[in-house]
Amino acid sequence: MSNVVLKAKNRQKAGSTESRRIRRSGRIPAVIYGRSGKAVSIDLDAVEFVHGVKGISESTIVKVQVEDKSYDAFVKATQRNIVDGSILHIDFYEVESGVVLRARVSIILQGNPVGVREGGILENPLHEIEVECLPKDLPERIEIDISGLKVNQSLHVRDIPLGDGVRLISSADQVVALVKFAKAEAAAATVETAAAAAVPGTPAAAAAPAAAPDKKAAAPDKKAADKK
Repeated sequence: MSNVVLKAKNRQKAGSTESRRIRRSGRIPAVIYGRSGKAVSIDLDAVEFVHGVKGISESTIVKVQVEDKSYDAFVKATQRNIVDGSILHIDFYEVESGVVLRARVSIILQGNPVGVREGGILENPLHEIEVECLPKDLPERIEIDISGLKVNQSLHVRDIPLGDGVRLISSADQVVALVKFAKAEAAAATVETAAAAAVPGTPAAAAAPAAAPDKKAAAPDKKAADKK
């Protein structure tokens, strides 16, 4: 669990007019949603919030201190002004100590793979996985060293080391990263195009120029025309 602490105040009034007043005062209206469906309306200092959550991930649990009570919660959503990007509203989701939760954890790849240094291309089709665990065991992010990844090698979800008490929910067969040759892809594409051109009815074959007509076969018989 992170050490991020956000100080907030209880918000007694609701509505758009009150929310605008809060924003003009340099604060952000927010709501903490509990597991039971109960919602607590609060507001936070805008500058403190922006600095406090800088660099955290979606799976980071922060502590929201509301006067004499504190909540462990995720920052589930932030609503922003489309013009200047300022934060208009925040949704928190409370997590309870000792209660198992599900969350998506970001995957961070580190290192320059051997296969890339040999001319390959790194692909990273999966950027996060879903896990189930107690709040105290939830990782903020998963960092994986892929320096040893060679050409035609891949890293799967099943290869990711997880801590004790963390259960994988995502499919273990999903590919997280792989290295392959770009030249091999280009050669394969050329072979496929040539093969398609040789098959009648394919787009490649239709695009191929038609053979020039045989002038001798197409020319009319002059003697036969004279007889007519």
